[in-house]
Formats: sequence, structure tokens, C-alpha cells
Amino acid sequence: MTPDVPLIEVRGLRVGFHTSGGTVAAVDDVDFSVRTGETLAIVGESGSGKSVMSLSLLRLVPSAITSGEILFHGEDLLAKPAHAMRDIRGGRIGMIFQEPNTSLNPVQTIGDQIVEAIQLHEAVGKAAARARAVEVLELTGIPSPKARMRSYPHELSGGMRQRAMIAMALACRPELLIADEPTTALDVTVQAQILDLMRELKANSGAAIILITHDLGVVAEMADRVAVMYAGRIVEIAPVTDLFDGPEHPYTIGLLSSMPSIDGDSDTLTPIEGSMPDPLALPAGCRFQPRCPFAIKRCAVEAPPLETVRPGHLSACWRAPLLETLTRGGQQ
Repeated sequence: MTPDVPLIEVRGLRVGFHTSGGTVAAVDDVDFSVRTGETLAIVGESGSGKSVMSLSLLRLVPSAITSGEILFHGEDLLAKPAHAMRDIRGGRIGMIFQEPNTSLNPVQTIGDQIVEAIQLHEAVGKAAARARAVEVLELTGIPSPKARMRSYPHELSGGMRQRAMIAMALACRPELLIADEPTTALDVTVQAQILDLMRELKANSGAAIILITHDLGVVAEMADRVAVMYAGRIVEIAPVTDLFDGPEHPYTIGLLSSMPSIDGDSDTLTPIEGSMPDPLALPAGCRFQPRCPFAIKRCAVEAPPLETVRPGHLSACWRAPLLETLTRGGQQ
């Protein structure tokens, strides 16, 4: 596959959950793509739809996916039978789940879980699978990997469990790695080690990464491009440097303004006023407009499409390009 052809392409993905109060549109008409060797970060507040979308890519919430396409090597994963998805899930596409405490089997050793994953996807004997498991544990920086093969999850620290999860995700040499909040609840030293590990493994294997996070510091360090999600929709996509230097959606500006500065120039943060909308009572027009300091009348009645503002940079905002519009004064 050439670098310009997407490894995975998502088109018009919609995911909805039926509740007693109505249907929650957790992911609503989402489009994005990831190329081989690229890291795409997906950011947004809790409840924006990031994790549901990542689970949907592996069809782990199949009954909730209502429409769209997920093209992996040009083949729609939503059209594949269940047995074909089992071959892809954990094999060609690996996933680091958000919480290793609930994702690892508490009554199986770490080694047995990794060996099981390898043998499920590859025709290798148990001895070869165990040798591979030791190898990937060593790659993740776990000390005494042979001894750790006999450890149960509760016997490992949080950082060690996360490394074991990464080892399991990488054991079958996936072409795409989905990492859902891989550094959540880890101290800063362990976070740095995990991020270094992911960078190194990407450089060695050429795998693409979809990184789900709310941490903009991690985004700045890891991503090639960034997709910003709000209330189930992507509102901005851009190369990482372009996004930080010139955000083109008011929500992105709010996220960046609420991030503490490393140089300590200011003792205060600028929060985004208000809160995420009720998913059962989403506002008309732009979903961010009730919280937006730049909203105009059109924002309340008509939802803006995700359109190109400048090459490679897309925004769903009627006032984009923002700097130009605000400088000359936009219409109300």
C-alpha cells in the first residue's frame, strides 16, 4: 500500500444506543482516514464519542452501528462475517484498551493471555508462541520477562499492566494499533516511558496508530494529525502543528486555552463555559453554539459541514477561517 492510500478510511459512521429516553447518537456521521505509518490523535472531552468510535472500528459494538463504512485496505469491515472479523481483531488490528484492570483476565497469567492471542491468529506451536510472548514483553521494557510470564495481573503495578496490554496488542505485529487513553491514571514518569515505547514500536514496525486521548500534551508529542470530536461529531481535523498554531474551531480554541502553560506565564486557566449537551436533547444547528463565544444567528439553526479551510485543515464552523473572520468582523 502506498503512503498516499489510506490504510483505514471511515465514511459516514453512525453509532446509536437505544435507551428508555430515546436514541443516543454517540457517533454521528464521522469521516476520517489514517495512512500507513501515521499517528492520528482523536481528542475531546469525556462523552464526546471517542471511545465508542474506537470500539466501533473493531465492531465491538456491532448492534449499535447504524450506518457507514469502515474500509480497511479498501474492504468494508462492516460487511465482513463474524469469523473474518475475529481474524482481523487482535491480529491485523491491535487495540490497547483504556483500563488494563478490566481488560486483562484476572485468573490467567500474563504469559498465557499473550500466548493465547498469538495462537488464535497464527499457526504456531506453543513453544514458539511463548518465545514470541517473552520477546514482546521484553520489547515493552518489562524487567525479567520470562518471570513475568508467570505473573497474574494483580501482581503487577499499573504501569506494568499497561505494558502487558501493549505487548498483547503488538504480539501479532498489527498493521494498525488503536490506543484508547493508553496513559490514563499512570504517573508522569510511566506515561513518558509508555509514549517512548509506542514511538519506538511504530518506528520499528511501520504500524499506523489511532491514539484516543484527552491529553493535549500527549497529542503534541505523539501525533502527525489530530481530529477533534464534540458531541459525537468531528469538528476539526488538521496536521498537529497547524492545529496548535492556528486552530479553526472555537471548541479547539477552548481546549487549547484550558491547557496549562509549561512556561508558567499564567497562574490561571481559561475554562470552556458550560458543559457537554444532553445526548438526548442535542441543540439545533452547531452542537457547540450554546457554549461558543463566537456564535452567530446561523449557528443556532444550521449545522456547519466539515470543510477545508486551508490545505489539509478542515473545520466545521460557519466563521472559519476564524482569525480572518474575527479580524474583519463577521456578520451576525
